[in-house]
Amino acid sequence: MLSKIILQANIDKVETYFEKADKIVIVTHVSPDGDALGSSLGLYHFLLGMEKNVHVIVPNAFPEFLRWMPGAKDIIRYDKYSEFADQLIADADVICCLDFNALSRIDAVAKPVAESQGRKVMIDHHLNPEPFCKITISHPNISSTSELVFRLICRLGCFDDITYEGAQCIYTGMMTDTGGFTYNSNDREIYFIISELLSKGIDKDDIYRKVFNTYSEGRLRLMGYVLYEKMEVFPQFRSALIWLTKDEQKKFQYVKGDTEGFVNIPLQMKGVCFSVFLREDTEKNMIKVSLRSVGNFPCNKLAAEFFNGGGHLNASGGEFYGTMDEAIGLFKQALVKYEDLLLKN
Repeated sequence: MLSKIILQANIDKVETYFEKADKIVIVTHVSPDGDALGSSLGLYHFLLGMEKNVHVIVPNAFPEFLRWMPGAKDIIRYDKYSEFADQLIADADVICCLDFNALSRIDAVAKPVAESQGRKVMIDHHLNPEPFCKITISHPNISSTSELVFRLICRLGCFDDITYEGAQCIYTGMMTDTGGFTYNSNDREIYFIISELLSKGIDKDDIYRKVFNTYSEGRLRLMGYVLYEKMEVFPQFRSALIWLTKDEQKKFQYVKGDTEGFVNIPLQMKGVCFSVFLREDTEKNMIKVSLRSVGNFPCNKLAAEFFNGGGHLNASGGEFYGTMDEAIGLFKQALVKYEDLLLKN
């Protein structure tokens, strides 16, 4: 049995919202990852089963290796179909905001969502949610938003209504947001949920292959280049840094998702407990910052202090507006400030 994490009052309100709604929109964050899509599509399939008129809207493109997911072909990209998406959002009875806790995380979609009269429901697992939703289901201690979607559906008494397709999506979100269950995944209830999803007939090994073993030749060559040319190790701080410019990405025919997981690679080295990946964004004039740690080192705290970011203890992200040299310099400053914590970890 699962513990009752979500407040009963929120369960009751969501049940009422869903029952009364005809048109529902699901929105998730910019550059959607596995958990953003897994939670959104998992809820999408559930609501389709309730015979609701439901659409998933994302701000921009998502990685090729997630396009196999059931329902992915029906996702509406706001950067391509903004007028259509604006109308859907304006007409929605309920807007489900998944895997983000601030309107700034959905870029251009923020304005129509904020202006919509539809009742808004947040389902998320990031710290410090902003108060823009009527119902806020926020649990940072939970491994993924996909897990929260599963828990919500079960608390609604609708486990039997989770379809094979929905189970595939929920499992994908849980798997990707824990690095294949290698971090933030010690709660035994996660594995109870996995067993329940397996009862729906999903093939977790096949899902793993589709997500992690379908990369392009360009990605593999880029990975080799990164490891040989662009990784710097700081043994005195038990840390490592990887960085990539736009020109370097172009040289290897970069497509969205090609650098997924790169930040985790340095953590395979003995003695390294903290890894940072700086990448010049190919769509915006900014540097994307990915941070990973092992043990008790709070990369979310460092991300918030130095890179306008946040996230979880061992997996966080941020942004930097400036040159790559400046970003690298800031990273080195952060190492000095957090030296004691790094060496204690």
